[in-house]
Amino acid sequence: MTGEEFVSAGAGEALASPAPAVRLSGITKRFGSVVACDEVDLALERGRIHGILGENGAGKSTLMKILIGLVLPDAGSISIDGVHQQIHDPLVAADLGIGMVHQHFSLVEPLTVWENVTLGEVGRLDPESVRNRVGEIAEQYGLVIDPDARVGDLTAGLRQRVEIIKCLRRDPSIVIFDEPTSVLTPEESVQLFDSLRNVVAAEGRTVVLVSHKLDEVLHATDDIAIMRQGSVVDRQSAAETDAPSLARAMVGREVSLRSERAALGLLDDELAAARMNQATMNRADPILRVRNVSASGAGGVTLLNDLSLDLAPGEIVGIAGVEGNGQRHLSDLLSSLLPLAEGSVEMNGQTIPTGRSGAMARAGIAVIPEDRHDSGIVLEMTVAENLVLFDQSRVARHRMLDRGELDNFAREVIKKFSIACTGPDAPMWALSGGNQQRVVLARELAKRPQVLVAAQPTRGLDVGAIEYMGERLEEAAGDGVGVLLISSELEEILDLSHRILVMHSGRVAGEMGRADVDIERLGLLMGGAVA
Repeated sequence: MTGEEFVSAGAGEALASPAPAVRLSGITKRFGSVVACDEVDLALERGRIHGILGENGAGKSTLMKILIGLVLPDAGSISIDGVHQQIHDPLVAADLGIGMVHQHFSLVEPLTVWENVTLGEVGRLDPESVRNRVGEIAEQYGLVIDPDARVGDLTAGLRQRVEIIKCLRRDPSIVIFDEPTSVLTPEESVQLFDSLRNVVAAEGRTVVLVSHKLDEVLHATDDIAIMRQGSVVDRQSAAETDAPSLARAMVGREVSLRSERAALGLLDDELAAARMNQATMNRADPILRVRNVSASGAGGVTLLNDLSLDLAPGEIVGIAGVEGNGQRHLSDLLSSLLPLAEGSVEMNGQTIPTGRSGAMARAGIAVIPEDRHDSGIVLEMTVAENLVLFDQSRVARHRMLDRGELDNFAREVIKKFSIACTGPDAPMWALSGGNQQRVVLARELAKRPQVLVAAQPTRGLDVGAIEYMGERLEEAAGDGVGVLLISSELEEILDLSHRILVMHSGRVAGEMGRADVDIERLGLLMGGAVA
């Protein structure tokens, strides 16, 4: 099928076929000199799941925000079921049966799950009815959650479930998912899309999956449109393509899909052996020691439970586990955000006070936080300002910020880390997710740390950005930095780590070397079994 055929049928067939659920014609959107969408044509049929694939910054999220009414196009038109529509805000989109699950959360933390689900609705609410409906949707789509839980107490994965339930409660006929599974487990993702496929087939709905995950798009969708630099550059049938072809279309070049090989146990034997030899040598003299640490949260909830680990210079230790088993709290501990009830953290044999602002950073620990928008960057500030967000000493004179020094430093870092932006004064919100993450990585490595904690470093990134991040983490380890890789992506853990620790219920449940990985045992440990 050609590109033209994918977008629209021939003249004779068009007379007999119903109009697509959505037709986007010539959609163009510019932000200053940046063309986010460049004359995009796209048709979305009923009864099918459509994949929109592309690198961070390719324009896919902007295109969907135009469809939902959050962004107004500079040119082009939108038709819903053959009728031209002016979608100037989300309320109009909702009236047309369009709903969207956003990549970044739009929840109110002090409110409960059911209260967040009903935000924006008018009229009298029946709390018990809402709770029951939340339970029904959760059961149908495999998104089990407590309706009365406070959102501020939930993990990122559980918050994503709330966002999805919030959208599905409104029963839209056209559903847009913008990176919906970046914080869901593989099992949750599979159940979600299996359920969606049943609904799409039975009720003739239209589902759009905006994603950077090749395997997810291949298995969850029917048709795939690939965007690059604001344009649709290719259209493929999911049944007739494969991951390498999609990766080439996304980035315009061959891309190493090492994570896929790692997931299948096909990591190069020589490379694995070299890593294990390096790890064996390094483990003799750990630089970071976490000893029998325990911590509790509100209401006495156990966050960390007698957890111990070591990390050597030049070693990458992967922390695997189902999200919500203490990984975030381990990252918080090493960010000076979590005080301990018991145990200790040592760097180079010196005990570091926990919960004391800046203590870990001063000891040589740098952290890439799991949510860059929550605690990694300030979107309203410039790239340059974000690069010195936590330490202005290198660009200050007499305790005053030197704008010239700041500009020079930022330009040097932007070049070194290939950050795509208009310059040091570019606002962070104008950067793609991948480039925002490069700013965080650059800032943390600029501190010349002895230990780098990388928490979910590739969450929400495309295949090219994932490749880049992995190479930088390996390069840091090669320079002697101890890297603690906390990731819910098991393929990433398998690909990069010298050693793998599995966390469950706030403690280390098991350990294995990269050369000795047993996938079945790893899965059992992640599930809490003694293996």
